[in-house]
Amino acid sequence: MESDSPIPRKPSYLESAMWIASIPFEESDGDLRSHYERQARALGEPTEMTMAGSLHPPLVEARLDIYAATERCPSRLTAAQRNLISYVTSALNGTVHCMSQVTIKLRETGFTDDQIRALADDPLAVELAPADAELVRYAVKLTRDPSAVTETDVEALRAQGLDDLDILDANAQCAHLNYVNRVAMGLGIHSVVDPDFPAYSAIPDTEPA
Repeated sequence: MESDSPIPRKPSYLESAMWIASIPFEESDGDLRSHYERQARALGEPTEMTMAGSLHPPLVEARLDIYAATERCPSRLTAAQRNLISYVTSALNGTVHCMSQVTIKLRETGFTDDQIRALADDPLAVELAPADAELVRYAVKLTRDPSAVTETDVEALRAQGLDDLDILDANAQCAHLNYVNRVAMGLGIHSVVDPDFPAYSAIPDTEPA
């Protein structure tokens, strides 16, 4: 997705305009250093989202754990389907930071910039495969009006051939992005991720080394 926002040459999170203090990688030690290294082994540094919890290291650990578990669920959902859910959720919440990172993944799984813009503008109007469209409908409803979700919505996913683990995965993707979106928006993380950022490498190791 094209953006008029200034884009850094590399993802330098130490220059973040986050509204609270955070502890840089080079100043971390103990448990926090160990948690940071789960991402730094692949990226060279922790992400801005990870640093957002650095004043309370157990929160960093918990967030990395749920991130790893969500992204590594052994369901039959494809990477493209997970990315659809993540992007639509973030777009509905207006979370530019998360949208920019998922945009990288969508491009890697075959989506054009026109398709990505359409998903941001009106996700329910985008022509998609039936199962993908149903996943998007579920994510839209769960994000916009969670109290309106009923068993019928789950049955609609089953009708497209999704089993219960697939549905659990879809639910976790949407719920996790809604959480992350609120962390980002509530703490002032509005940066645009560099288009060359290795987005899949941000997924932390399941366990510390």
